[in-house]
Amino acid sequence: MTKAFASQADLEEKQTSFTEIGKGIWAFTAEGDPNSGVIIGDESVMVIEAQATPVLAQKVIDEIRKVTDKPISHLVLTHYHAVRVLGASAYGAREIIMSAKARGMVAERGKEDWESEFQRFPRLFRGHETIPGLTWPSMTFTDRMTVYLGKRKVELMHLGRAHTAGDIVAFVPDQNVMFTGDIVEYHSACYCGDGHFGDWPQTLERIRAFDLDAIAPGRGDALVGHEKVNAALDLTGDFLRSTYAPVARVAARGGSLKEAFAAVREACDPKFSDYAIYEHCLPFNVARAYDEAQGIDTPRIWTAERDLEMWNALQG
Repeated sequence: MTKAFASQADLEEKQTSFTEIGKGIWAFTAEGDPNSGVIIGDESVMVIEAQATPVLAQKVIDEIRKVTDKPISHLVLTHYHAVRVLGASAYGAREIIMSAKARGMVAERGKEDWESEFQRFPRLFRGHETIPGLTWPSMTFTDRMTVYLGKRKVELMHLGRAHTAGDIVAFVPDQNVMFTGDIVEYHSACYCGDGHFGDWPQTLERIRAFDLDAIAPGRGDALVGHEKVNAALDLTGDFLRSTYAPVARVAARGGSLKEAFAAVREACDPKFSDYAIYEHCLPFNVARAYDEAQGIDTPRIWTAERDLEMWNALQG
C-alpha cells in the first residue's frame, strides 16, 4: 500500500472542547474526531452519541460533571456505527434510543462494522477491552419521538436517508438547536461508505428548513449562528455532489472503479484535501458511490477483509 490504511497512522491525541451552544445545551468536539452532545433537563441529562469505548465516553462524562450533577437518563444514538455507540455502557442511562432502522442495522451488520472500524481507527478504540458487546437500544421509533426531560422537550426525528439509512437528529425547540449526527460535517470529510447519495441532499434541506440558531455536527466545530449553520449545510452538500457526480459519469460510460477514484480526486482534492479524515474516507466513498451509480441501493456490508481488498485495489 502506498498510503497507511484508513486512520491507522493518525495516532495524535486531539484537543477536546466543550461548548455551550444554547442554554443548557453543550457540544463535545475533538478536532475532527466524533462529536457528542449534552442536553440538560430539569432533573436529568440526555447525551447524544456514546463515543467508541467506555474509556472515551468518560471524557464526555467528565465534562458533564463540570456543569451539572444531574443523572444521565437518556442516551441517543443517531446511527449504528461502532465509533458512535460502543461506549454506551459508561453512561448508565436508563434508556438508549435509536431509530428502528438503526437497530436493524446493528443486527444485520453491527459485528462486521465493529471489526472493520477497529481496524480503521485504532486510536479511537483505546480501552476497547472495556466494551461489553454490541450496543442495543431499549427504545426505538420510526419517524418521530418526543422525549421530555422535565419541561424541556427534545424531538428525535428521522428526516431521510443520508450518512446511513437510519440516521436521526435531535432537536431542542426552546433553543432552536439541533444535533445532526454525521448528516452534517464541518471541515471534515463525510464518510459515505454506508450512505445514500441520492437522498442525502434532500435530508440536508429538511434540516435547513428549521432555520436553526445552532448545530452540533457529527465532526468539526460546533456551529452557532445562521451563517455558520448554512455554511456547514452548503459545504456538506458540495462534498456529496463533488464526490458522486464524477463517479456517476465514469460508471455511465462503463469505466472502472479505479477510474472513478481518479475522477473524484481531480474534483475533490483541490477543495477538501485538508479536511479531517479526507484520505481515510475517499476510497470508501468512491466505492459506495460506484455501487449506487450502478443501481445498488442498499450499501454492501463492510468487513475488515473487504476494507483491505478495496483499499489495496485503489491505493496500491
